[in-house]
Amino acid sequence: MGKREQVALVPEWEYVADSVMGGVSQGELTSGRVQGRTATRLHGQVSLENNGGFLQMAFDLRPDGGAVDVSAWSGIEMDVFGNDETYDLRLRTTQLARPWQSFRATFEAPNVWTALRVPFATFKPHRIDADFDPTGLRRMGVLAVGRIFTADVAVAGVRLYR
Repeated sequence: MGKREQVALVPEWEYVADSVMGGVSQGELTSGRVQGRTATRLHGQVSLENNGGFLQMAFDLRPDGGAVDVSAWSGIEMDVFGNDETYDLRLRTTQLARPWQSFRATFEAPNVWTALRVPFATFKPHRIDADFDPTGLRRMGVLAVGRIFTADVAVAGVRLYR
């Protein structure tokens, strides 16, 4: 079997919550040591009150928000640690014009550090009638979303793999 090919991404994570649309979920984004690894951690309480329901850590692939062609790669690999809850991995491309549109995949964040691979082929379109176009990837986010729960998920590395 051949060598695993990867390229590391260098995310500048930012915190976004449902308060941007009137929700009341409470959380924060921190950086530091999590179970022996340097990571960025999203934690807080997801609430469905006031039409809310999400906490997010996200980053643009380019500082100017422009697109990156990832068509030579198979998917995204993340080093993840969490509280055994289900989270969303969401991608935004140049295909998407509205903030509620995305390409989505779910993953479980186990309570041990795990290298999780999410193939681009598994991302499902949300509120758009289009297939994921890897030539225009702009943004990636990890979301605690859609139900009342305590979010606690950390990411220590993000890579493209083939």
